[in-house]
Amino acid sequence: MRNSLDFDNNVFKSLLDKSTDLIIKEYGALDNQIGYHDISQKEVESWFNEKVPINGMSADEVLKIVKEKIYDTATGNLGPNMYAYVMSGGNQISIIADKLSSAINQNVTKWHLAPAITEIDKRVIQWASEIIGFGDKVGGFIGSSGSSANLDGLTVARNIFFEKQNIRADGLFGFKPFRVYCSEETHSSIDKSIQLLGIGTNNLKKIKTNEDFTINISALKKQIVLDISSGFLPFCIVGNAGTVNTGAIDDLEKLSEIAKENKMWFHIDGCYGGLASSLDSKKNLYKGIDLADSLALDFHKWLYQPFEVGCLLVKNWDIMERSYFQKASYLDKSLEKENNRLDLNEHHFLLSRNAKSLKVWMTLKVYGLKRLKEMIQKDIDLTEFLKNEIEKSKNFELVSDSPLAICCFRFNGGLNNEDEILKLNEKLIPALESDGRIFITGTKLKGKLVLRACLNNHRKNIKSTKYLIETIREVGLSLLK
Repeated sequence: MRNSLDFDNNVFKSLLDKSTDLIIKEYGALDNQIGYHDISQKEVESWFNEKVPINGMSADEVLKIVKEKIYDTATGNLGPNMYAYVMSGGNQISIIADKLSSAINQNVTKWHLAPAITEIDKRVIQWASEIIGFGDKVGGFIGSSGSSANLDGLTVARNIFFEKQNIRADGLFGFKPFRVYCSEETHSSIDKSIQLLGIGTNNLKKIKTNEDFTINISALKKQIVLDISSGFLPFCIVGNAGTVNTGAIDDLEKLSEIAKENKMWFHIDGCYGGLASSLDSKKNLYKGIDLADSLALDFHKWLYQPFEVGCLLVKNWDIMERSYFQKASYLDKSLEKENNRLDLNEHHFLLSRNAKSLKVWMTLKVYGLKRLKEMIQKDIDLTEFLKNEIEKSKNFELVSDSPLAICCFRFNGGLNNEDEILKLNEKLIPALESDGRIFITGTKLKGKLVLRACLNNHRKNIKSTKYLIETIREVGLSLLK
């Protein structure tokens, strides 16, 4: 080893080759990758329970530990047997992109620290807008996740909506109480964002939903009228372009009308389902998506990216700068020879950040939008197949009919008593985790516990979807013996 942390190039290449071998082995067995390894928390903790290493060990030995304790026990997020949460499986060109971006260690903050990646950030933001039809010339930010994009969007909303009141300098002190509105199916990141922004969840009014889990427009209007008469200021409506529970898509056009009538900000959470608006088969469900003031997307969902990368879209870059710019002498650019450079640190809270956009850019360049749309459509078609299989079976019952790639259902095992079915499903979810062949979790819809299968994964097919049903039936029936 040299008088630095660098290896000899031959040693470095050997380590890179060995790490590549780990990856190739993993991908060579994806079709049979189980959903979950049922290993206790205490055992996993014991593998890493040691004092900080004072002297290093062989990198080859560390790679062996990585293989045995991390790779060989990893939850099956890549393969076709993952149905929990929203795990899209990533894609292979993005693995290469993440390796390449880490190797050059660009800090995407000031333009001259990452010229090419900054321009790629801008291009990916523009492409995202083009894909969903949000606008021709937009601004935004490539962040860590959909949750961060929702926080960014609501931060921009607050700072621009109350710009004349100088909220960035004076804070919320002395403000008339203001309200945010969303459906009761809205993602928890909205609640957390409201807390972080000092608005308080008591001022987040969750509106009841219709039978299809979309926001009830009439109830929303009534709540706004009631709040105005009670002295509150309507500030923002959050619309869902695909809820995480069921994939429900709110009437975005109507929500935009209500926001305009009441001079409110309109934010759309499109993290789960926004990118499906690019499909001809689904476009009509997303009318009004272009009318949002801000929109959150999550590329590690339906652009099949490895964790992590999310995106906020707004109508122009000026909105981002007015929301975030803070002068600092160590970031001064008055002596720079070009004045058309975009410094992303002036358009967001973060200063240090990695090159998240490279893998998105490479994904679109290598696969092309047409192929990605085909994969999204395949996910939705497989979900329709799953719903049909459930409806044909005497052991299952369909609970929600999603327009996207989420299916909520229950296993009843032929039982008719509601309490017995509830208890069966309460036992079934942990039993399936222990079994490990598939990984699926539950949720509650209008108070009812259900199994929730998310099929956002380009590696799924008819065979793997049938295997899901067969495994649940087998484990479920064993609980009735």
